[in-house]
Amino acid sequence: MAKNKKKSRKKLTVIIIIVVVVLALAAAAYFFILPKKGSKNAAASVTYTEEKTSRHNISRELTGSGTLQPADSYTVTTLVEGEILTAEFEEGDIVEKDTVLYTIDPADASNNIDRAEISLTQAKRNYQNNIDKQYVRSDIAGTVTELSVSVGDEVRQGQTVGYVKNTSVLVLKLPFTSVDAAGISVGSAASVVLDGSFETLSGTVTAVSSAETVGTGNIKTRNVTIEVKNNGGLSDGLAATAEVGSAGSVSSGKLSYKAEATLTAPMAATVGTISKPEGSAVAKDDIVIKLTGKDVSDMLKQAEESLRNSEMSADNTIKQLDNYTVKSPISGTIIEKYYKKGDNTSTNRTLCIIYDLTYLEMTLSIDELDISTVAVGQKVEVTADAVDGKTYEGVITKVSVAGTTSNNTTVYPVTIRIDEIDGLLPGMNADAKIVIDSAENVIAVPNSAVTRGNVVLVTKDSPSAANAVEREAPEGYVYVRVVTGLSDDDFTEISSGLTDDDTIAYIKRTIRGRSVTNMMGQGGFSFSGGSAPGGAPGGGTNRNYGGNSGNRSYGGTR
Repeated sequence: MAKNKKKSRKKLTVIIIIVVVVLALAAAAYFFILPKKGSKNAAASVTYTEEKTSRHNISRELTGSGTLQPADSYTVTTLVEGEILTAEFEEGDIVEKDTVLYTIDPADASNNIDRAEISLTQAKRNYQNNIDKQYVRSDIAGTVTELSVSVGDEVRQGQTVGYVKNTSVLVLKLPFTSVDAAGISVGSAASVVLDGSFETLSGTVTAVSSAETVGTGNIKTRNVTIEVKNNGGLSDGLAATAEVGSAGSVSSGKLSYKAEATLTAPMAATVGTISKPEGSAVAKDDIVIKLTGKDVSDMLKQAEESLRNSEMSADNTIKQLDNYTVKSPISGTIIEKYYKKGDNTSTNRTLCIIYDLTYLEMTLSIDELDISTVAVGQKVEVTADAVDGKTYEGVITKVSVAGTTSNNTTVYPVTIRIDEIDGLLPGMNADAKIVIDSAENVIAVPNSAVTRGNVVLVTKDSPSAANAVEREAPEGYVYVRVVTGLSDDDFTEISSGLTDDDTIAYIKRTIRGRSVTNMMGQGGFSFSGGSAPGGAPGGGTNRNYGGNSGNRSYGGTR
């Protein structure tokens, strides 16, 4: 056991010695073999690219893609069912608004209209009957001879409330022998003699009965009706005889007023007004009494509502007839035609689809950080893979304030209109570029030439080297401070700090950009240009928003 322990200790000691030697050699290599920071050997290991400052055009822009849509589209559907009688158009045809596309057999509608009109007629008649129930009218022309009610009295349905008599004419019906009656005709003059006073009045035969009656002594008689105008002194009930020509009546009869009517209440109600008091002359259908009360008001309201419902039902039925003629709701091009002449259709079927292709639109989603940079009226460059080598001009027509938020990022839909659409079709994918800002013919350097602190490396013989900053630089160079402007994917604008005669130096290398993925809405946009994050213009800024998802990346070269 003791021997084994001694052997193990010896092995451990050997391993420790080897590790110490290796570490010592590594330290020696670090301090003596590798070049020190700032040494000429270290500087020699870095290659700088020198070039004269140059001028460039730089723009800051939003780019993205979307799907082209027609200016307007309409799916034509049917609201009725029946056989299609006409469909005089084909796919690809251009139609104007209100052009007749289809006519459908309206047989069912015509029957419905007839029934609706009958119902309306009945409703009007019922309405008028209910309206009349609030009035007590005279059935004849004459004089109100008696009223048994006063204003405010309650009356029952069918209650007698007065009388109207025509006192201007009295009627006398007398028997004449059948032989004499045969010689009397309507319109013949008659002499009427009042019993007692023997006053003679002029009269006119108005009727001769054809029915015979056997009277006293088996004498056959026929009644003759004579009318006598009332001179104001006659009253009904007076007895009289008459002669027509040489023929005289067999016996006397009694004068009676030509017409007499009883006034009755058509419903239970209250006497509201009396339009014709006793002694008043009335014409046929004149209102004598008007009834009021809750029952009358309820009846009138129900009658009015019933009539109105019937009128609306009839109007709707008539309007439905228009549904059997299907017109184009917009001007446009027929894209799809699903039904033809002779087909039978039912309600809510798609008959055809129309596109308005006078211009096209595309909708893009702009990030909340960039939405303030776009406005209605801005020009947009639009390209499509399907039309190679052609750029279309678009214009922003709508910037919506209704944003959509997803994964803590909000985007806003922006609508772009393209008027010149030669070669473009709805459904095509298109790319859009909106120039937010631009600088033309400005001094610009590669993005990687601007280092932290907004300084640029220039040769010592450059004019701007006189403004060198105190900062250690490689041999033959100095750092100068600059003011940057716009940036794109390659260059950064130098607003001040460099001249056209300077020679800059920079290391040509690229680094992988940092990328953050965000879920976005329909359409896509990317933002490029401006300064890099943190104020350092070390490469352009790009925000890419494509399709239903997108990413915001900050990259480029330094």
